Amino acid sequence: MHTPYEQRAKEIPFASAEYISFASRSSFLGVPARRLDDLGDGEVVILGAPFDWGTSFRPGTRFGPAAIRQADYGAMDGYRPHLPTGIDPLGELGVVDIGDVYVVPGDVETSLERISDTVEAVARAGKVPIVLGGDHTITYPNATGVARVHGFGKVALIHFDAHADTGALQNGALYGHGTPMRRLIESGAVPGHRFVQIGLRGYWPEPDVIEWMRTQKMRTYRMDQILEQGLDAVVDEAVAAASTGGVEGVFISVDIDVVDPGFAPGTGTPEPGGLTSRELLDTVRRLARELRVLGADVVEVSPPYDSRSEQTAYLANRVVLEILNGMAERKLGR
Repeated sequence: MHTPYEQRAKEIPFASAEYISFASRSSFLGVPARRLDDLGDGEVVILGAPFDWGTSFRPGTRFGPAAIRQADYGAMDGYRPHLPTGIDPLGELGVVDIGDVYVVPGDVETSLERISDTVEAVARAGKVPIVLGGDHTITYPNATGVARVHGFGKVALIHFDAHADTGALQNGALYGHGTPMRRLIESGAVPGHRFVQIGLRGYWPEPDVIEWMRTQKMRTYRMDQILEQGLDAVVDEAVAAASTGGVEGVFISVDIDVVDPGFAPGTGTPEPGGLTSRELLDTVRRLARELRVLGADVVEVSPPYDSRSEQTAYLANRVVLEILNGMAERKLGR
């Protein structure tokens, strides 16, 4: 039995403008604010998923979408040219922002369903959803929503992270920020051989999980391998893997902890020894230029642990911009 409050919470429509929780009232870099039922003619839709009930260490990523939206110092008349290319990706792609999905505090499954339904609706409208997180649990509903539209098994996923996120369970639960990639593989939304993981390091997962990843034919690049092989060569292989065998396109998932915490301290599970900010920005732009992006998310920004300069939120904001610029370059044939 549900209490009247719980029942009412389950009935609230997803992405409702009337019910916004933990949400920023401003749009991403001032792009037009739209409703899910009125997305306009643009090609990209920004939405927030302020969800952090999947964290295993430091919480606070529910405040990530607001921080990422607000991490900016303004632009003259809304014009924002990318210095190396001269492209204004926001204008070229017609980017809009529909605000945050209404997630139910503490109700993991209902929240994940609402996120996947919203992402699916955006993708079904012919748009590219870019989701501001939230902890990494949300990649399960994000990529699922995209796969419902473009085909289960036909979406490649390039995953930047210090951690593999392929655990069988997290504290006895199916859903948490340590399990989304396994859930995607088990559901068939993104099969193991469609995964490329970049930046893994540290002291997890356990050998049995690594063996399971191997049996699923996941491609993983640890930081020591990246240093030995070179990041450019790794990205060459990622592009090749994500563009062959009947793939419709790619979902890019960026856990901000892939970056060394000296550059991005505001995250829940910091792991020393990661990529630099410059390496990440250049890489996501290249991927978006060379591959068809079906969706993306930027996750694990935890503002309470950010420095006074908000450097993690600024980096996440620029990750989104670099993905958008790569997409605009691809559109223009650059």
